[in-house]
Amino acid sequence: MAKVDSKGRIVLPQEVREKLGISPGTEVEIHEEDGKAVVEPEDNPEQIIERMEKLVAATDSERGKTSTIDEGVDPIAKKHRDAVRRGAEKNSDE
Repeated sequence: MAKVDSKGRIVLPQEVREKLGISPGTEVEIHEEDGKAVVEPEDNPEQIIERMEKLVAATDSERGKTSTIDEGVDPIAKKHRDAVRRGAEKNSDE
């Protein structure tokens, strides 16, 4: 049984993460369905990139121009970002 902490976070049991292919850095969609919380790993790289671009655009308009920063980036986040980009490029070639 998992508990929700004071910030609303839940730790997914390892068995569930393994079955769903959720690893550190995996984007997940959380929504309500028939009164239950449903967690689904995002498997569409184009949707992930589209969401990222919307967030960047919103931040850009609030704070000014943004730029890519590779120095000091968390290695897991960088690996995930690179995998998403490769997936999007692969899908755009098809």
